[in-house]
Formats: sequence, C-alpha cells, structure tokens
Amino acid sequence: MDFDMKQLDRSSRYKIIGSCITPRPIAWVTTLSMDGVLNVAPFSFFNVLGDNPPVVVLGLAPHPERRLKDTPANIRDTGEFVINLVDEDHAQAMNLTAVDAPPQIEENVLAGLDMAASVAVAPPRIAAAPASFECRTMHFIETGVNQVAVLGEIVHAHVQDRFVLDPQRLHFDVPAMNLIARLHGAGWYARQTDRFEMLRPSWAEIGGETEA
Repeated sequence: MDFDMKQLDRSSRYKIIGSCITPRPIAWVTTLSMDGVLNVAPFSFFNVLGDNPPVVVLGLAPHPERRLKDTPANIRDTGEFVINLVDEDHAQAMNLTAVDAPPQIEENVLAGLDMAASVAVAPPRIAAAPASFECRTMHFIETGVNQVAVLGEIVHAHVQDRFVLDPQRLHFDVPAMNLIARLHGAGWYARQTDRFEMLRPSWAEIGGETEA
C-alpha cells in the first residue's frame, strides 16, 4: 500500500513513521530554562550522526498547545542539554516525565529522580542513568511550525562504573545496561533481551577481486 505523505494529516503520518521506524533509542533529555527551571523529558526521535566530532540529533515535535515544547525552547535559549539513556528499571519514571506538565514544574521531582552535576554544561544529568551525554548545540533547525531538529556535539560522557569492563580498551557491558527502546503505537517498548550477532564481511571474504 502506498501513502502520499503530503496528503495525510499529522496523526496519520505519525502512525506510519512511528510504526515502521522502530526500535528507536530514547533520549531522556535534561535542560534548564533561562530562569533556572529544570526540565526532564523523553524523546524517541533521536540518534547519533557521527563521531568526529561526536554528533547527536533530536527531533522535537510541537507542543499540543501549538508552541515549542519546553525542551527545544530551553535548548534554543541556552544552547545546552544532556541526553540520558533509559534502562528498564527507570521506564516508569521516564514515562512519568512525559506528562504534559506546566513549564514551572520540575519533572525530576515528580518522578523522584536524583540529579548529578554535569562537568561541561549547566543542565544536570540523571544520576542513575546508565550513560549520559553532555551536549552543546551545533544547529537548531526549524523543520516545521514549532517543530525543530537539534544537532548537538557531545562534549562530555558519563558511563556508570559498573558497566565499564575494560577502561583502557573502552569495553562496556551493554547487555547489563538493560536499555529500552520505543516501538509502535501509544505505549509499546522493547527490551534488548533477544539479540543476534552478525559481523560485517570483508570484500575478500565474499570473493571480491582486488584491482591489479
């Protein structure tokens, strides 16, 4: 079945995108307003774009009140944010911070989250997150009415000590992190408990010929 995305309403487009582009990692984003109010909110339109420099992207949809959500408004005003990854133990707390609270409400208090000071940016990180990435804005791109894409450079990273297997070679116990991902529909998520390994082949391994 074919879909002309330009002919569909917003809800229909979201259903197609959200159902088919899965699983998606979750960025549990912490920001500060210009007045110092802390905001914590999860976003699954998120991924990494490169490593030199290390770049992440956030896709931030409009607020139901037809304004910028607090997260992009804070990023626009301050240029800083922290991406915290979400483990299964904190799934319920993450979901609670997705509530449409007024801007003056600090979602970390609502969800009972302890915060830890960042090193290079003003917004704090979620202390119990398996990994956190302090970011500074590289590009703040308006992709629609009150819809933006934020490209940020990771300037400092935190990984919980218990997940560091070899600090010299930077080997991490990723399965032990129990990270969750966003799936389709209104509330489906995935665990990383069913995995398979498939190594990338070399040209020689598949019988490719080299130039003389």
